[in-house]
Amino acid sequence: MESMQREHFSVTARFTQALVAAIARQGGQVPEALREIAAQEGRVDMARQEALWALFIDACPADPLAALRLGTDLQAGHLDIVGMLLLSCDTLGDGLEVLTEYAPIIGDNARFEIVQEGAEVRLRYLPDYVLCLPERVEAVMGCVVSLARWMTNGRFRSRAVLLAHTPRTDPAAYEALLGCPVRFDQGMNAVCMDASELNHALVQAGNSLHQHLRALADGMLASLAQDGVSARVQKLIRAHPRWGKERIGEQLGMSGRHLNRKLAAEAISFKGLREALLHDMALQALRAGQGIAAVSEALGFSDENAFSRAFRRWTGLTPAQYAKSVRK
Repeated sequence: MESMQREHFSVTARFTQALVAAIARQGGQVPEALREIAAQEGRVDMARQEALWALFIDACPADPLAALRLGTDLQAGHLDIVGMLLLSCDTLGDGLEVLTEYAPIIGDNARFEIVQEGAEVRLRYLPDYVLCLPERVEAVMGCVVSLARWMTNGRFRSRAVLLAHTPRTDPAAYEALLGCPVRFDQGMNAVCMDASELNHALVQAGNSLHQHLRALADGMLASLAQDGVSARVQKLIRAHPRWGKERIGEQLGMSGRHLNRKLAAEAISFKGLREALLHDMALQALRAGQGIAAVSEALGFSDENAFSRAFRRWTGLTPAQYAKSVRK
């Protein structure tokens, strides 16, 4: 079952090509079949991606920070259309929002979320990997910090990088490579920054290009699971946020219990999916200036207090505090 779930997930070929190139730079050998798959346009299934990660780690046993270096060397183009979309955003904050929305195009078994706690913002990384987890997380953290710095022309400053795993070499080496404090055994993986960092303008902002790329990315994101139940559930929840599991299942021609089983096969729960979507819709509505009572009603909460409790659980802020912060 675990192997079947890994094969269900996939990674963009462009990221995989960067991994193959890194293995070659380290003197490793990639089997011809894997090289051919990586050379193709499209996506690479997770089982083969994990095989490549194992080869990468075997190729550089003397360098515990090889994966982190790989991440800091990645460029926007390695992230497929998501990288181009990031570069077309106006501000770093816009770019992080894009990343949370379109990260599945890069690899669809991991996601990002933005959590603001007072004056600090955390970009959390939530992977669902089976193999080589610390190395893959370090590569992603290195990529995020490096790209954020490059896209803001060097102005971005991270408060800290949080890693859930223990250090695999001297922590000072991590900090020297990332240019910021690194904290280990944190129970989460995240890049922490001051909220003011979100206002940095990006080096290649362009609204018309951004809108064009967003339309292309929407199509790619939808195509990832065009035959999957989760894509149809997401569409129904966004259109009818007040509907529960049974009503959604009815629209899809199945019972709520059957819907749960279908989503479980995609490593998703209905409750988690609905919460994530309501969270995103609440943020968008409050940023657009909608009133708290109206947002609470539209999203199907029993009253404003219930909405406020959920919102505080998602963000650490009340809806009023969040609305005030985005108006500044």
